[in-house]
Amino acid sequence: MEFDHTYYAFFIRWLHVLNGVMWIGLLWYFNFVQIPNMGKIPDDQKPAIGKVIAPAALFWFRWAALGTVFFGLWLASLNGYVMDALQLGLGSGIAKHAAIGFGMWMGLIMAFNVWFVIWPNQQKALGMVDCEAEEKARAGRTAMLFSRTNTMLSIPMLYAMVSAQNLY
Repeated sequence: MEFDHTYYAFFIRWLHVLNGVMWIGLLWYFNFVQIPNMGKIPDDQKPAIGKVIAPAALFWFRWAALGTVFFGLWLASLNGYVMDALQLGLGSGIAKHAAIGFGMWMGLIMAFNVWFVIWPNQQKALGMVDCEAEEKARAGRTAMLFSRTNTMLSIPMLYAMVSAQNLY
């Protein structure tokens, strides 16, 4: 059986998109549903969010971020444009490389935020890591602000990714 590059690239793209839907879907859930509605939840019910729902959602959130980056870089490498895209098309002069590269950089920044800012601070805010009440409150605010930043970055990131596949 002959190696079918087209199907292989499609399958890696499908895994990239599948992970991306999970990641951005959870990001938007946190920022458009959970955070704005926490004030409406009675105090006696809030532990269910912090002890059950949020940790489970954050598990899938951070691993979907990693999966999205992993499969995206694999796809770009497989198709031979990873370096051109990371250089924003400056070396190749190809607009598609600039668009996909912009999306890649937004995604890399967002994944960095997930793993190295949001997740460590959420662990403190949810009481998964021991800390003082003041540090816990500060960590919750930091996690929320970086999550909101990622939400804003997700819009141009998605635009760049979709435009690279459909305009060029």
